[in-house]
Amino acid sequence: MSVISIGFGNYITRERVVAVTSVDSSPIKRAIQEARKRGGLIDATQGRRTKSVLFTDDGRLVVSGLGPETLARRLDRGLVEVGDADLG
Repeated sequence: MSVISIGFGNYITRERVVAVTSVDSSPIKRAIQEARKRGGLIDATQGRRTKSVLFTDDGRLVVSGLGPETLARRLDRGLVEVGDADLG
């Protein structure tokens, strides 16, 4: 089991992530609202602007303050990245 940083001291198990998307489209915004209503939303933004959404294999959504490109690189490498790299 490996974990990756999704920003600001938050981590997710790499194997649980199904997809990473940006929050720009209306369907993604609706999915976030629906997940919030049913209790399936995990907010990992630490009060910052939401830049990406991670979909997990159990149907939960995780919102992050890091961009989807950054998270995709971390997933691809499978590295645990901590520290100042979380600010980008």
